[in-house]
Amino acid sequence: MPVKGSHVRWCLILAFWPIGNVGAEELWEALAPLARPPAEFKDAAADLRSPLRFNDGRPVATPEQWRERRAEILADWHAILGAWPPVLEKPEMQTLETSRRETFMQRRIRLEIGPGRYGMGYLLVPDGEPPFPAVFVPFYDPETSVGLADRPLRDFAYQLTRRGFVTLSIGSPGGDARRPVLSEGAQCQPLSYLAYVAANAWQALAALPEVDQRRIGIVGHSYGGKWALFASCLWEKYACAVWSDPGIVFDETRGSINYQEPWYLGFDPAVTRKPGKVSKESPRTGAYKQLVEQGRNLHELHALMAPRPFLVSGGAEDPPKRWAALQHTLAVNRLLGFADRVAMSNRETHGPTEASNEQIYHFFEFWLK
Repeated sequence: MPVKGSHVRWCLILAFWPIGNVGAEELWEALAPLARPPAEFKDAAADLRSPLRFNDGRPVATPEQWRERRAEILADWHAILGAWPPVLEKPEMQTLETSRRETFMQRRIRLEIGPGRYGMGYLLVPDGEPPFPAVFVPFYDPETSVGLADRPLRDFAYQLTRRGFVTLSIGSPGGDARRPVLSEGAQCQPLSYLAYVAANAWQALAALPEVDQRRIGIVGHSYGGKWALFASCLWEKYACAVWSDPGIVFDETRGSINYQEPWYLGFDPAVTRKPGKVSKESPRTGAYKQLVEQGRNLHELHALMAPRPFLVSGGAEDPPKRWAALQHTLAVNRLLGFADRVAMSNRETHGPTEASNEQIYHFFEFWLK
């Protein structure tokens, strides 16, 4: 079983377990083999440049050098995506309505997500003795995440709170994922702004007396998965993360791996591209164009997670072959002296399944409890 640290350990659960505490050793004994990639994907993707090389070509050979290289990667991505507004020190959270559901309290809230911007959402607080671990759950709308919409198997917040987590759920800034409303003066790409919103959500959770700020994770599916990926990589205070089938690398053969769209990374005030796959009629634009031209890919962001644990809950967009990209983060963890910090499960469908969701819930139970 991985050595327990302040906030880094890993586990992936394939079996169904009842709600409640399950021994960590028992879980790890059953699941340790699943931390290993298939043999055919044991080598790092050669077409992705190693994050263990500085921009000037020097190799990263020590943990101290990795800290320097990590700062370089983070600075490069922020330079391309655009700088964030200042992260809010104490985001305002207004409780509009409180009601009881099963074994938890549901608060309908209005959250300050950026300077001059607010979003509606829900805070779910379980019965019991605080402080609790917490998970931020971004999606198109918060009602789906808390189980108040007819979208089965996407109610991550509801299910996690039933298992003893405080959860915070919000939706797209402005209410339309394809037309996100950013804070006035914000200069970053929309997907980077979503990561900024998640940084403020972390701040809001960390300020709550019911929450242990050392044990805050993030999970999202599809659009929410992209949001969770960028948030956890760009805001290192998240202790762990789950990305459900977001498309963890750029792949222009897949219609749903659409980072080129202006509501993600392709915003360009001078050009409006036709939505869809990259083509002569719909070329790359904005920061996405610059990233591709520079030979960059999302594996550089994955590396920023090290040694924090993350689970890729892979579906149609993230099949087992994505392990070739994840090998780069495994290499960073090895340099830092850690193992079993990267996990991936796989299903055939893009949509979550009962089995894949159980893996997600137990991942958080292992890492944050």
